[in-house]
Amino acid sequence: MTSPGQVAAPTLQALLDDKALAGSWVLDGARSTVGLRSKSIWGLVPVKGAFGQVSGAGTVADDGQVAGTITVAAASVDTKNKKRDVHLRSADFFESDKYPDIVFAVTGIAPSGTGVTVTGQLTVRDQTRPASFDAAVTAAAAGEVVLDAEVPFNRGDFGLTWNQLGMSSMHSILAVHAVFSRG
Repeated sequence: MTSPGQVAAPTLQALLDDKALAGSWVLDGARSTVGLRSKSIWGLVPVKGAFGQVSGAGTVADDGQVAGTITVAAASVDTKNKKRDVHLRSADFFESDKYPDIVFAVTGIAPSGTGVTVTGQLTVRDQTRPASFDAAVTAAAAGEVVLDAEVPFNRGDFGLTWNQLGMSSMHSILAVHAVFSRG
């Protein structure tokens, strides 16, 4: 069952088929969020943060094919702990001076269950890996689409291997709330 405003997969497919979503879309960076969750101290202490700068854009072709990007400024990470944030920006982690952006390039979506499966490429620190995840889709208002997802990833796959005494989990989650409006 879908919640009010949420688009069910068959309805989403119908919107793609009848070209109702065709055109350019822009991510509303002021209303979109990308959070980061992990565990430290041998999995006992949750670490949460958010990236303060998010941008993106996409297109839906007449045939329903979707492409686009979501870009996160790595240096905008904020865990409410200045010392940890400086360390996350360093060469041990994001190395944000050299690799300023974390980018997810969308190569397609497919209706699944009550939402969509998003496929694409995730690039962190110049390391690109295929990624796919399920997302809930909400038609929040006319000309506006919202995607909500939790994207699990292994930070070691992207060269983020610093782990003093094995205290930090290599598994993290990006929590994405992406608000798109007609471009």
